[in-house]
Amino acid sequence: MIRYFAAITLAAATALNVAAADKASRARVAKAAIVAPAVDKNGDPILQSSGVLVLDANTGTTIYSKNADHQAPIASITKLMTAMVVLDAKLPLDEVIQITTEDVDLIKNTKSRLPIGAHFRRDDLMRLALMASDNRAASALGRNYPGGILAFVDAMNAKAKALGLASTHYVDSSGLAPGNVSSAQDLGKLVGIASKYDLIREYTTTAAVNVQLPEAKRPLTFVNTNSLVRASDWQIGLSKTGYINESGKCLVMQAMIANQPIVIVLLDSWGRLTRVGDAIRIRKWLEKNPSRLVSAALPNG
Repeated sequence: MIRYFAAITLAAATALNVAAADKASRARVAKAAIVAPAVDKNGDPILQSSGVLVLDANTGTTIYSKNADHQAPIASITKLMTAMVVLDAKLPLDEVIQITTEDVDLIKNTKSRLPIGAHFRRDDLMRLALMASDNRAASALGRNYPGGILAFVDAMNAKAKALGLASTHYVDSSGLAPGNVSSAQDLGKLVGIASKYDLIREYTTTAAVNVQLPEAKRPLTFVNTNSLVRASDWQIGLSKTGYINESGKCLVMQAMIANQPIVIVLLDSWGRLTRVGDAIRIRKWLEKNPSRLVSAALPNG
């Protein structure tokens, strides 16, 4: 039995390292918010993301879309399905899992602060994969599934098929490979389904956590990769970011806008602040055009 494993606690808002991260986040959000919500001749927002979908979360009605059926790499948005498969399998969340060399990223050579040989509870790995988008955490979750990573990826694709996500395909549990693909349309459905999992909602909207490794003198602070979760007045119920070169910057969210739950999917944003800026543009556009929300909420017929 493993007695010594990493302990994870919610990071206090007053911690200096968290405060510094939040200050930087506020600055990025403020910079992204400077751009006015320009609209085209039809009154639709002009957005920089290549693929966009905005949905009424209650009815599933599309409020706005742009290239929503186009299949594209989705990077770490993949981790939403990773968490769903783990939870569906009802694996013990308190089971201790070791990070091994098998979890090192050999595809993109990304770094992780989870050291080889460290032990974490399964639920803590899921939290780090969802809120901090840690790739070793996601790899370890897939590797410790009954049957191993191949069986895990099969379960991911089976779940996607069962949900009717025709443009979605997975090849790993982290999203590092460009073969993890989907469409904005599919991801809109996925966000709605993932939001029914209490832990996914909680973990994707955790602002920061402290990780105390057994041999370390100080805890490591991990922050949410979505700056809107950490440093804004947004009411976000679910969030996940993603990025590899092939996907561009990606962001999916469920958020309250004008007192209505809205799903936002943004794919292939290339500017450093574009996905945050587009989310802010969408929010401002809906707040200035409440008729869009009313028409989306009206029943058909």
